[in-house]
Amino acid sequence: MHSIKPIKLSSYKTNVTEKLTSAEMGKLWATYMGNSMAKCILSYYHQHVEDKNIKKLLENALKLTEEFLKITIEIFEKENFPVPKGFTEEDVNLNAPRLFEDEYYVHYLKYAAKAGMSIYKVGLPLVYRKDVNEFFRYCMDSTMDLMDQIKGILMNKGLIITPPLIPIPEKVDFANKDFLNGFFGHVRPLHALEIAHFYDNIENNVTSKALIMAFAQVAKDENIRQLFEKGRDMTTKNIESYIQKLHDENLPSPTFLDDLVTTSLFSPFSDKLMLFHKMDMFSMKIRAFGNSVAVNGRRDVGLLYTKSFMKIGAFVEDAAKIMIEKGWMEQPPIAAKR
Repeated sequence: MHSIKPIKLSSYKTNVTEKLTSAEMGKLWATYMGNSMAKCILSYYHQHVEDKNIKKLLENALKLTEEFLKITIEIFEKENFPVPKGFTEEDVNLNAPRLFEDEYYVHYLKYAAKAGMSIYKVGLPLVYRKDVNEFFRYCMDSTMDLMDQIKGILMNKGLIITPPLIPIPEKVDFANKDFLNGFFGHVRPLHALEIAHFYDNIENNVTSKALIMAFAQVAKDENIRQLFEKGRDMTTKNIESYIQKLHDENLPSPTFLDDLVTTSLFSPFSDKLMLFHKMDMFSMKIRAFGNSVAVNGRRDVGLLYTKSFMKIGAFVEDAAKIMIEKGWMEQPPIAAKR
């Protein structure tokens, strides 16, 4: 497996006279926070990996994370923008025992790459300054290259069930009055976009469940441990409801990854990092639900996502309250108080 090409930007070091906009500040801040956390996690994973291909994949991901951090800091310093504290060596113990099997790292990297691309793809249409625009384009392109490598390993090692196959339509068809039915009357089969988003949500959630299960296993603070256990149980119920929708159509679904978590009780990460990470992952699920509802037609599916959205929103709020109480939550740049 080849390394991903290093950054070659023409403009990010040049004299740029425009001030950073709120969108540019916000997305750069989010990029820094996410990648400072990822550096801690990937550094620990790299300490505990045996498979050569997966090790190279982790090295590529770690190099990208370090590059993204370096350039974000350079842009911040050029603007006299205070560099966020984020996460540091204090938040990771590289000598902690192994908490995950090698296979989990590949699934985790796919989830993390999706999260990164969601920041960059939303940011790109909103950023206008040449250096920031070029930086986010590089972030997007290199993360997509990494995603190709991730999918290659998942396929080559037989670690994943691909999205379900459905028949090619015999002709162009138009929706009838039953299209929205989900509870009463004739209920149509799921269409391709609904299936795709169920698959995506299951894939995200089985990765998230294994991670929060591991975090609940090693968290030091009892309140944080209880919140993780609550999130684990909620995620399990969500997965089961999504899987059932696919199985009702006799379609396969991704499988749980719980067996890829070891029995270690020694935490490699600070409670602060783990709580921030789960709050961030659950926030990504909320964005994924929005995408799912946008292409959905059936009322039962819409209600299912709405219930998931409300429960996950409550988890994110509870996590945020603990982060604030402990003085761990850094605030993004805010507008002037007039």
